[in-house]
Amino acid sequence: MAQSSGNKALVQWLVATLLIALLGGAKGVELCNIDSSQLNLCRTAVTGRNPPPPDEKCCAVIRQANMPCLCKYKSLLPAYGINPKNALALPSKCGLQSPNC
Repeated sequence: MAQSSGNKALVQWLVATLLIALLGGAKGVELCNIDSSQLNLCRTAVTGRNPPPPDEKCCAVIRQANMPCLCKYKSLLPAYGINPKNALALPSKCGLQSPNC
């Protein structure tokens, strides 16, 4: 049971780090092949009801990302204003295959 609690804490820490980066805080943390300082480039494309399509800078981030790795964090995104459906649609909007989460 303690190991499960430890894993949960690690996942929460990693997601918190990513979300701080999305809000413009931390720099230089890499997770799922994405440098956290680059995540803000996709923020507008994953928030709100009808977000605009991702721009080329966002798509460049998505092309280097390990999407199956990012799928592990999708359940935590709504707490930070990120729509998981929009986030998982980014690859196809950037001309890539969408992950099977």
